[in-house]
Amino acid sequence: MSELPKAEFAFPGPLRDQLVAAILSGAKTSTTGLLLEYERDGDPLPTVGARSVLVDSDNRPVAVIELTEVRVVRLGDIDLAHARDEGEGFETVADWRAGHETFWHGPEYRAYLGDPGFTVDDDTLAVTERFRVVRRDDPDGFPAAPTR
Repeated sequence: MSELPKAEFAFPGPLRDQLVAAILSGAKTSTTGLLLEYERDGDPLPTVGARSVLVDSDNRPVAVIELTEVRVVRLGDIDLAHARDEGEGFETVADWRAGHETFWHGPEYRAYLGDPGFTVDDDTLAVTERFRVVRRDDPDGFPAAPTR
């Protein structure tokens, strides 16, 4: 697994732990990032079929995930199916948007961007990803049975 890139959801801490647990339970099968993150970091957009190692807040590998869909969309065009599949309990797109704006407008994210006044709007471009878990590791890091 060491040859695969890391999949890090949110920043280390309670939110990452919640998201990793949702992925491992199967509740979370989609995620959203902002296109400007890729541009800022000089990273290419992810591609369908790409695999990465999901890490927890302690940077321990817990699973391998594989991308099944990647789209670039306006935040204003996010649909309810995507919002629900993020596995965070969102029942409306407005709830999804409010939760994500809290993250994107928070001090950690703004510090990462180097922009204390950063905000998003309906025209902000997002990268939506759907994924599946293809391998899980047990808490001690020993391979567990692959998932389908």
